[in-house]
Amino acid sequence: MSDSQTTADVAVVGLGRVGLPLALSFADRGLRVIGVDNDAERLGAVREGRMPFQETGAQALLERVVAARTMTLSELVADAAGARHIVITLGTPSFSHIEIDMRDIRSALDDLLGVLAHGHSLVLRSTVAPGTTEFVAGYLNKHRGFEIGEEVFVAHAPERIAAGRFLEEIDTLPCIIGGVGARSGEAVAELFGAFRAPIVQTTPAQAELAKIWANILRYTHFALPNLLMMDCERYGANVFEVIDLINRDYPRGGIAKPGFTAGTCLRKDFAFSEERSAAPGMLLAVSRVNESVPLFLLEGAKRRLGSLSGRRVAVLGLAFKADTDDERDSLAHKLIRLLERELADVTVHDPHVTTPSATLAEAVAGADAIFVATNHSEFRERETLSTIAELAASDCLLVDPWDCWGGAQVFAYASELLALGVGR
Repeated sequence: MSDSQTTADVAVVGLGRVGLPLALSFADRGLRVIGVDNDAERLGAVREGRMPFQETGAQALLERVVAARTMTLSELVADAAGARHIVITLGTPSFSHIEIDMRDIRSALDDLLGVLAHGHSLVLRSTVAPGTTEFVAGYLNKHRGFEIGEEVFVAHAPERIAAGRFLEEIDTLPCIIGGVGARSGEAVAELFGAFRAPIVQTTPAQAELAKIWANILRYTHFALPNLLMMDCERYGANVFEVIDLINRDYPRGGIAKPGFTAGTCLRKDFAFSEERSAAPGMLLAVSRVNESVPLFLLEGAKRRLGSLSGRRVAVLGLAFKADTDDERDSLAHKLIRLLERELADVTVHDPHVTTPSATLAEAVAGADAIFVATNHSEFRERETLSTIAELAASDCLLVDPWDCWGGAQVFAYASELLALGVGR
C-alpha cells in the first residue's frame, strides 16, 4: 500500500482502556491516527478533549493530541482501512459455558473485508485464545484470497500494560509480536518501533500463550492466599501471621496477601486455556476460590454478628483494583448482591468510580458491619479508620481481607484497631 493510498499511519479499532491510550500515544509520537469506536458517548468525550476513564497522564496526552490535530475519529470500522496499520483492541469475552466469544472480532473483520488492500497490516492487540491469530489470517485468505505475510500482514501484539501505568510501560515492557507468514512480524514491528520498548519476535501461538498465561499466573498466585485465608478461619489461625511465618527470611516463600481477585482480564482469561485444556477443571478450581471470597467474608460476618437482616452494612470500594475507576468484573458487586439477599441495608462508598455512591461519612454512619472491597489508598489512611470508629455503631465489625490498616485481622473492630495504634 503506497502513501498516496492512505490517510493515516495507523487506525485503532476500539477506544476503550486498551485502545484509547495506545491511539493517543501513537499520535503523540507524530503518527497520523484514526480512532474508531461505536460508542457515541465515548467519541463525544474524546472530541471534547475529555478522557472517558482514568489513566495516569492520559488527560494531558489527549489535550496535546487534540491541539496537534493528529487523530481523527470515526464510528465506522471500514474507515480504518484508510490507515496502513489496523490495530484491533475490541473486547474478547468468553461465554458462560467456557467457550471463547469471537463475535466482535468477526464483526470487525467482516466490516474490513471489502476494503482491505495489499500492504495493509492487521494487528490483534486484545487478549485472544490460542489459534485466533491464525484464524484471522485464514479468514482473510478464505474470503479475499490474500497471501498472508506477503500481501497482507497479520500479527498478535498482546497488550500487557497494567491499568494506570500505560505511559510508563508502553516504552519499557518488551513488545511481543507473533506474526503470520514471512514478513508480518517485520511489518508490525515497524509500527511499534514508534516506542522505545524492545521488540521480541515470536510465533502467533507463543504470543497468545504468553499473554493469557501471564494473567493465569497472577490469578493463581492470588488464589493461594485466599484459600489459605479460608483454611485459617477453619482452624482458628490468623492468616496474616501464617503468611509472615511462610515468608520471613525464607528463600522459598513469597505468598501474597489475600483480597478480592477479579477484573475483566483475570476473571476471563483462564477460560482461553480451559476451553481446550489438557487438565480440565484445574483453572476452574482456581476461579472458584477467588469467586468464593465475597461469600466467605459474608459468612464470616454472620458467624460473628448473627443475621444481617435489617442491619446497616457499608461496602467500601466498587473498583476491581486500588486507585482506579474500573468496575469491570469487580467482585464488590457480587458482595453487594449477596448482602442484599441477606436483607441487609447496604450503603456504598467509592471515591474513584463514576457510579454514584455515598460519601464516606454517609456510608459508615451507624453501620453494624463494614466490608473493605477495594484497597484504595484513601481507605488505608488512619483518618478513615478514625471516621469509622466515630460514626459507625460502637460494636461495628470491620471486614478487611486486604489488611488496609496493618491490624493483621480479617475480622476486627475499628475501636480495637485504633487502640492498637494501627493505620498510617
